[in-house]
Amino acid sequence: MKIIFMGTPDFALPAFQGLLDSRHEVIAAVTQPDRPKGRGRTIESSPIKREALRHDIPVFQPENVREENFKKNLTALRPDIIVVVAFGQIIPKGILGLPSFGCVNLHASLLPKYRGAAPMEWALIKGETRTGNTTMLMDEGLDSGDILLQEEIMIPSGADVTFLYERLSKSGARLVLETLEKLEAGKITPRPQNPEEVTYAPRLKKEDGLIRWENKNTDIVNMVRGLVLRPGACAFLNGNRIRVWKTEISGLDMPAVAPGQIVKIDRGGIHVSAKEGYVLLREIQMEGKKRMDAFQFVQGHKLEIGEKFTKS
Repeated sequence: MKIIFMGTPDFALPAFQGLLDSRHEVIAAVTQPDRPKGRGRTIESSPIKREALRHDIPVFQPENVREENFKKNLTALRPDIIVVVAFGQIIPKGILGLPSFGCVNLHASLLPKYRGAAPMEWALIKGETRTGNTTMLMDEGLDSGDILLQEEIMIPSGADVTFLYERLSKSGARLVLETLEKLEAGKITPRPQNPEEVTYAPRLKKEDGLIRWENKNTDIVNMVRGLVLRPGACAFLNGNRIRVWKTEISGLDMPAVAPGQIVKIDRGGIHVSAKEGYVLLREIQMEGKKRMDAFQFVQGHKLEIGEKFTKS
């Protein structure tokens, strides 16, 4: 089949590479415009653009996929199918109807659960023990198209979103190829999503990373696992913003104290009070400093029992 691939971040790269190595023909790549990144605000291309140029694949970077000229360019290519993986824009009806096999999207959840921009993050935040990938035929809704194939994985205890990102991007690449083969052979019957099982995974904002110590200790640990990549979990200590990279449930058995209070410091890290127990901070980072083991952090900052993490 003649394929147009639409994707932007590293997550989309294994699927793109899999299609480039397959018997199918990738005739164009569509990705987000080059953006400034990092502290130096250096203009960078997406991983998909860089890979496409390495293979002499034409690249389109529309600011808005509803632009008429962009649609004309795609129409002229006469694709059999459009494959979309973490592209970053909503695809309009005029493009969805272009290819004879439709537009196929890879979504990193077991739809209809966790529709939206951050499915892997929210699966961890909600304490799920399993997730997976779904390929679907795209419609005009938000991840609401008919399901083609699904693959489930178990989430290991303590795994964070970096694990899911790597695991699902690689398994998703295989699922995309399997989907194309079966679609072409007429061996897939699309099935509608059950509206009663729909949940959402909205884009996460910086303020979503603020740890609320009045929440359950399990909820805080799950939140940190889900936000490692973006936007990062954080708290404030003596007016300093502290990013929290790694936590676990503390096994302390002692009377409850005020949420956010440091109750013990040992080689395992910093034990902090939360609802229904304690959280052990294992790796943290003061703003502008290096990420480090929490016990090492204590050696340089002379924390004391009774000090409190706050919201500002």
